[in-house]
Amino acid sequence: MNLKGGSTMANTEFEIRGLCHLALVCEDMERTVDFYTNVLGMELKKTIAMPGGGQHFFFDMGNDSYLAFFWFPNAPKKAPGIASAESLPGLGDIATAHGSMNHVAFTVPLEKFDEYKARLDAKGVQTGPVLNHDDSERGVAAEMHDGVFVRSMYFFDPDGVLLEFAAWTRELNEDDVNLAPVNAEGVPSTAVGA
Repeated sequence: MNLKGGSTMANTEFEIRGLCHLALVCEDMERTVDFYTNVLGMELKKTIAMPGGGQHFFFDMGNDSYLAFFWFPNAPKKAPGIASAESLPGLGDIATAHGSMNHVAFTVPLEKFDEYKARLDAKGVQTGPVLNHDDSERGVAAEMHDGVFVRSMYFFDPDGVLLEFAAWTRELNEDDVNLAPVNAEGVPSTAVGA
């Protein structure tokens, strides 16, 4: 993986150029617009009135990628711990149901990571602890070291959508693919990286 320009391996099946948009569902579109524009600084780029009174709004994440929200008049209420994370990573359980969207990670510059944490704190956004992700048994380190591959901080939006600011600390390489996927029973496949 080339962190500056995407994958170094060409997709021979489809010419996928990155994330177009991720569509989430909010409880209050006005509150959502306020959070994503005034707290996170994203520009609202498109609003759509849907049949039946719903709305579909698009926020610019940069690099031709959008974060989209639906508002449905009769949507089911949120279900933390089932359809969304119940807690911030580092503070509690983040498991969500099969088929759910666990979190949205935004890439931020490593050199601005601490500044961005301070900005979120100043805006009254509760963030979890800074997590220095590494390949240790615990998966995170208290301090930075050569094995840390990404620094993360997590926070919730007003609807409980788990968000992450992630800053890559090094290039990923073939040594970073070293686990066989498990099946539904937790049994590893025979192919590593399959």
